Amino acid sequence: MRQFALIGYPLGHSFSKRYFTEKFEREGIMDAAYELMPMADLHTFPEIWQKHPDLVGMNVTIPYKQAVMPLLDALDESAREVGAVNCIRRKNGALVGYNTDAAGFAAGLDAVHCPFPLKKALILGSGGAAKAVSYVLRQRGIDYKYVSTSQTGAEFVSYSEATLLLETVQLIVQTTPLGMAPKLEEYPPLSLESIGSQHFVYDLIYNPLETLFLQHVHKQGCLTQNGLIMLHTQAEKAWEIWNT
Repeated sequence: MRQFALIGYPLGHSFSKRYFTEKFEREGIMDAAYELMPMADLHTFPEIWQKHPDLVGMNVTIPYKQAVMPLLDALDESAREVGAVNCIRRKNGALVGYNTDAAGFAAGLDAVHCPFPLKKALILGSGGAAKAVSYVLRQRGIDYKYVSTSQTGAEFVSYSEATLLLETVQLIVQTTPLGMAPKLEEYPPLSLESIGSQHFVYDLIYNPLETLFLQHVHKQGCLTQNGLIMLHTQAEKAWEIWNT
């Protein structure tokens, strides 16, 4: 039986096990199983592969998309260019990291018809998912700033600075866990009154399908997108990688 898994912490919000289990049943894939493997830290990462010789591939989620990279034997071009890994394949004994988040984010972006050009963006957060977002924005010629509570530098602004920039940006991408189940009451500390019909707001969270953040901005006339298309697309890309 080929085994696949998701690592990260916590994993209570994840739809990945259900997604792949339903996929296997729907498509008659009888030789595969998918499990959640919550990891409070990465110290047990090498042991998992040793204890599970049938483990073929792995998805990686918060907070390990960047931290796992030094533990791998090689990186695919996608992972090197993005600077984050969300998919791992064991091939001939070697662990190779890939990034399928970028393709997933792009698919969700393209699924919404935006009537105004996207020239500037704010990326809320600066973790592994944010790296995939910035990679796609660079490819499309969209200028961006990361919005961070801790990091500083030319690419970063604080949330108070981001609020002042809302008049000049068209795209807001929410990549943090704020609002993800079970902490449904949380949302990014932006001035929501300044977000309206001139903005496209893309929240990468898919559980719940509409976060409190998206609920607020949707009422104010924003175009919105959640992370469900991204989830499905990155999962199918991972499945392709594991089977080639």
